[in-house]
Amino acid sequence: MNVTPLVPAANGISAALNAWFVANARDLPWRRDGFGAWGILVSEFMLQQTPVNRVIPRLEEWLARWPTPAALAAVPPSEAVRAWSSLGYPRRALWLHAAAVQITQLHGGVVPSDIDELLALTGIGDYTARAVAAFAYGHRHPVVDTNTRRVIARAIAGAGEPSPPSRARDLDAMSLLLPQSVQEAALFNAAIMELGAVVCTSRSPHCEVCPIRHACAWRAADYPAYTGTRKTVQKKFAGSDRQVRGLIMAELRSTHRSVTDAEINTLWPDPAQLQRALASLVTDGLALPVHDGYTLPD
Repeated sequence: MNVTPLVPAANGISAALNAWFVANARDLPWRRDGFGAWGILVSEFMLQQTPVNRVIPRLEEWLARWPTPAALAAVPPSEAVRAWSSLGYPRRALWLHAAAVQITQLHGGVVPSDIDELLALTGIGDYTARAVAAFAYGHRHPVVDTNTRRVIARAIAGAGEPSPPSRARDLDAMSLLLPQSVQEAALFNAAIMELGAVVCTSRSPHCEVCPIRHACAWRAADYPAYTGTRKTVQKKFAGSDRQVRGLIMAELRSTHRSVTDAEINTLWPDPAQLQRALASLVTDGLALPVHDGYTLPD
């Protein structure tokens, strides 16, 4: 994502986006007053590579069952994995449980607000740490996700797509646009993500209703095709090891006893792929070998 050292229109872009966001933001649970740092942390774990409409019901169930980090820390990791259900990437459930234990033991049950302390928690990377600090505590930090990168690439760099992620470059690009006001900065972090999610979408951007269309470099250049480097595209789910892992996890979640090798062998017709997927679950700590098969972690 290449940007000029200074963006003269930055103040106008942030002001226009914030005004648009206040009037048009989706009503999402984690944006409501009083939602709390724990709820925001859980939502950020769940939203990684998972659509909003799938996250909301699972998030509500999760927080009703475990309203605090201590409540989650008090149950075995297997319960977290079961509750994760079909959200996908179940390692996130293990990481979230481990983070809840750490928050309970090291931070008195309160989600920390400091980025370095957040980064020290299991499963939390730079984006999640900054998102919690900004959205839960109102701190002034640039927060960059896929949607943010796309908007900046188009509006500022004039490129149809962002180049592959670069932590330093992406944070610098967002920092140039971030308002100085702490309150406006937090709002802008959410506003630019929202624009990328619902207007400046990857395949069919709705430029005619974009609040910053008159300042968009990509539009001004007549939407040139992107010719830069692209990140690796994930393989299709159908027939993939991810699908086989999901079938095994569904079997493990369906019972509180161990699942035998014979039962696992019925789940997929390709024995080599099945064993490869099972081995990866064991490596990830999601399937524990026992004397008569496999179970979820306890």
